[in-house]
Amino acid sequence: MGALQLTLGGISVVLGLVAWGMFAATIARFVRVIRLGQPDSTRNGPFMPRMKTLIKEFAAHTRMNRKRSVGPAHWLVMWGFLLGSLALFEAYGEVFVPTWGWPILDDFPPFQLLMELLGLGTIVGILVLMAIRQRNHPRRADRQSRFAGSNFKWAYFIEAVVLIEGIGIIGVRAAKSALNTHEGPLWASFVSNPIGQLLPASPNLVTIFAFVKLMSATVWLIVVARTMTMGIAWHRFSAFFNIYFKREADGGVALGALKPMMSGGKVLDLEEADPDEDTFGVGKIEDFSWKGWLDFSTCTECGRCQEQCPAWNTGKPLSPKLVITQLRDHAYAKAPYLLAGGKRDMAGDEVGLSGDNMYAGIDVLAIAESQKALIGDDGGVIDPDVLWSCTSCGACVEQCPVDIEHVDHIVDMRRYQVMIESSFPSELNGMFKNLENKGNPWGQNAKDRLAWTEDLDFEVPVFDGDLGDAEYLFWVGCAGAFEDRAKKTTRAVAELLHMAGVKYTVLGSEESCTGDPARRAGNEFLFQMLAQQNVEVLNSVFEGRERKARKVVVTCAHCFNTLANEYPELGGQFDVVHHTQLLNRLVREKQLVPVAPVAEDVTYHDPCYLGRHNKVYEAPRELVGATGAQLREMPRHGDKSMCCGAGGARMWMEEKIGKRINIERVDEALGTAPSKIATGCPFCKVMLNDGLTARQADGTASEKVEIVDVAQMLLESVKRKPEPKPIALGAPSLAEE
Repeated sequence: MGALQLTLGGISVVLGLVAWGMFAATIARFVRVIRLGQPDSTRNGPFMPRMKTLIKEFAAHTRMNRKRSVGPAHWLVMWGFLLGSLALFEAYGEVFVPTWGWPILDDFPPFQLLMELLGLGTIVGILVLMAIRQRNHPRRADRQSRFAGSNFKWAYFIEAVVLIEGIGIIGVRAAKSALNTHEGPLWASFVSNPIGQLLPASPNLVTIFAFVKLMSATVWLIVVARTMTMGIAWHRFSAFFNIYFKREADGGVALGALKPMMSGGKVLDLEEADPDEDTFGVGKIEDFSWKGWLDFSTCTECGRCQEQCPAWNTGKPLSPKLVITQLRDHAYAKAPYLLAGGKRDMAGDEVGLSGDNMYAGIDVLAIAESQKALIGDDGGVIDPDVLWSCTSCGACVEQCPVDIEHVDHIVDMRRYQVMIESSFPSELNGMFKNLENKGNPWGQNAKDRLAWTEDLDFEVPVFDGDLGDAEYLFWVGCAGAFEDRAKKTTRAVAELLHMAGVKYTVLGSEESCTGDPARRAGNEFLFQMLAQQNVEVLNSVFEGRERKARKVVVTCAHCFNTLANEYPELGGQFDVVHHTQLLNRLVREKQLVPVAPVAEDVTYHDPCYLGRHNKVYEAPRELVGATGAQLREMPRHGDKSMCCGAGGARMWMEEKIGKRINIERVDEALGTAPSKIATGCPFCKVMLNDGLTARQADGTASEKVEIVDVAQMLLESVKRKPEPKPIALGAPSLAEE
């Protein structure tokens, strides 16, 4: 052991102790900070399903692999970091004694191969990720980069450390190979052995490589310990917990039903809630649950959510990534004040601390941060235009590799703005009043809910107190009953069910809005009022029937989601199917037989609340195929489908910023050169119709292109067109008559 080994080894140990001490202290602080969030007991179990999900997402990289160019490279870097820790701690011995290695393991060829692959994989993986970041850099004016708004200094720092660590693993092994220590077969050291033959046999070289490897890790530890908001580094630890504690214990993402409004860790009963004690949504950063704080801490700023967001892609101020990072920065800036016991009431007055010098010892920046409004256009953490640009399409949640629950957080903030602050877009006033007074967002009279049946050549059965032999309750929905374009879908479905001999009934004037637009807009009180009313009606309709016989078919994707996923929380247990699912089954079972092929090119738009929120992708596509049409997929389809712009109650809000989302989607659809643009939701149909009309008006779309529901296409294909009557020879023509 020479002077170089003693000097560099001593430096490594001293700085290492400091770095690891700082790192451990920051971990403890992380725990204290995250516990500032509200309790949430729904995340506690069950253990095995959650652990299974964690292992699958972590080991197989199932969510990361949604980007195929990124997934394998990140997988290599991840394992290089985790198992490469063995090489890191081995370096503490190598810097003093260059020939040192782990007992037994270092002479075990499979272990040597593992270390070789880890070093090589780390280098290759990080170089690929560095290239991807540069290729997608926002410096290019012609590209909307998913990295726009991300902290590039942090990213470059992390990338440099990872690259040095990979080179360090191979470098130490090559230098030790030059010394002929721990000899092994070439297959176990197929990179380091050949490199070692080019290096001098110098113990000092091993020490230097080991020292460089240790210093890069030490610097990394010190920097991240001092920067708690560096999610690109901290996700290496917090992602495991964030995945394990995701909302759905079965591994599903936080889509479908919204998270119930909670207070004090329990679902809030609005009839018994106390405004002075309970929290109604999120009005301050500390109103988020601890899982929300963990979400903020785990964001890696990869921008996959931003890349898929319809608002961001059409020039709106909303970026799901920036919402999370802004909340994170605010949370950690305010944390010292909260940890000291600080608390403000709704008027902004201090109620948690007292005394003449109540802010003594608290960082002045934390005190200033505590005075910021969470939502506000004048110095608020989140601008109102950001909050209300969200369509709740769920693209951000679907794509996030670390299971951040963006939509739940946005709706929680909306809930507070609507129910406590009464601060929301003015257009929603009319919608809320119509829902409350008329039971539908259009403000139509309930007696007109059967107007769509008037021009049908068969009688639509209406519930009269007894279901009889009806197999399905046909939930028409507000759009299907009142919106002229959506009525065509309703009539098509009713006619197809009639042709197939399916026994069904409708509620008529007894039906009311499911409450979806109210809930997505944040008006939880109005949603529960409507939902409880509907659940009571439906339970009385299905009284005496077992759960699996309580069948409901719906044409609206939003009604489908609400009835199937949200009503069970309120005591409404029904077997809900979307009309595309039922019609597809009827076609498969030959109860509906297409006889007149629709020989046209068709592109299909996935409704967000049918596709992403409920994973119904194949049934509508199979129906398009059954009609004989040629399906042409848009670039963004399936779980990456682009929203139409109607969700999140945006249907009733004017789109004043950027390009209209429905125009963007119609432009993409027209790029496939279709004769028809098909969909499976009345909201989508309305939005796409409006977009197509605008494009036809400016001459960029053919007048022959039309928007149809899949059910309309099927009806056209199932109904054989009447043959023209032959004209008898010698008979006078119509013109002659």
